[in-house]
Amino acid sequence: MPEMYFQVCWPDGVVQRCYSPSTIVEDFSTPGTAYPLKEFVERSRMALGIACERVRAVYGVPSRAATGQLAEIESAAARYADMDGAKVTVEALLDAYGNVR
Repeated sequence: MPEMYFQVCWPDGVVQRCYSPSTIVEDFSTPGTAYPLKEFVERSRMALGIACERVRAVYGVPSRAATGQLAEIESAAARYADMDGAKVTVEALLDAYGNVR
């Protein structure tokens, strides 16, 4: 499967490199875009859910990496839930080798 990464910047400036076992993330995230916190989490939930199902279709089991990454995103987002106007910026989409797509 063509895995990739997406690098995000949380509202407090913390940068996180996130993993997807599928390039579907490209359909849900645009580099340079700042998404409202809830929208970012929902986009991540949809993209990683599809990625998880793509892995299941090929290998017969869902992707633990995708579900684990979503759990990390949801946990991080919870820290900013009370922050008015919190946004998450997708800084870059990266291939499996760390090259910008």
